[in-house]
Amino acid sequence: MKSTLIIGSSVCDVYIYVSQMPQVAGDENIIRQEMSMGGCAWNVASVFRQLQLPYTLFSPIGQGIYGDFVKRHFQKYHIPQLIETTQKNGCCYCVIDNKGERTFLCEHGAEYFFQKEWFSLLDMSQYDSIYICGLEIEEDQQQLIYQFLKQYPHHTIYFAPGPRLLEIPEQSMQNILSLRPVLHLNQQEILTYTKQNDLEKACVLLYQQTKQPIIVTLGKDGCYFYDESPAYFVPTPKVSVYNTNGAGDTHLGAIMAYRQKGYAWLETLQKANIMAGLKISKKHL
Repeated sequence: MKSTLIIGSSVCDVYIYVSQMPQVAGDENIIRQEMSMGGCAWNVASVFRQLQLPYTLFSPIGQGIYGDFVKRHFQKYHIPQLIETTQKNGCCYCVIDNKGERTFLCEHGAEYFFQKEWFSLLDMSQYDSIYICGLEIEEDQQQLIYQFLKQYPHHTIYFAPGPRLLEIPEQSMQNILSLRPVLHLNQQEILTYTKQNDLEKACVLLYQQTKQPIIVTLGKDGCYFYDESPAYFVPTPKVSVYNTNGAGDTHLGAIMAYRQKGYAWLETLQKANIMAGLKISKKHL
């Protein structure tokens, strides 16, 4: 089995739990706060670590208190620190209400900015699948990630555009779509991007560009799989929602992992739904 290359951020998440989101000029007491490892790439890699599958986490680590926090967790899990930079790490403040829904306030630092020479550290013959996230594509003004990936057309690319999908420069988005990635979005993201109000029509539009499977997460309703033929819904077991942060990353990480293990799409999606459900029902202590 070949390894999986996971390109993206590893960052300190500061969870701030509130009974309700504060209003403008309001004054709300928080219930509590916690610090936890996060970042899209870190969350995806965590699934591979849990399932004991080979992977490389290609994630810059910077300086400052948040960089030190990230370094300690790389050391804790014996993850090679391939990229260290003098830029400070940012962090993500995750405000979570009593329904488990989260709102992000992010400071982007070293974890989101890649340099061309770093990619020479990789032996691409080790890998057959690659993960990328929209946040890095948004910040990659020189399109270094795209320029690197287009050299490897036979690798399977999984792309999660993320909630800031519309902030990705259109040319950057079109370049990534030209690589024909497997797409992973939630329903709001795909409908907003395609300017459709019908899920299947939205998938058809993107599929015309990629000709690769599209997975759309639907929260408590599971997910939708579109590959022209077949296309179907995959329900998910009901869980108690504690914190939805990282659910999408976990879902995609599980998809990548079980596909790597040779599972068919339906069983892969069923297992991904279960793992995402466990993620959102787990308290971060």
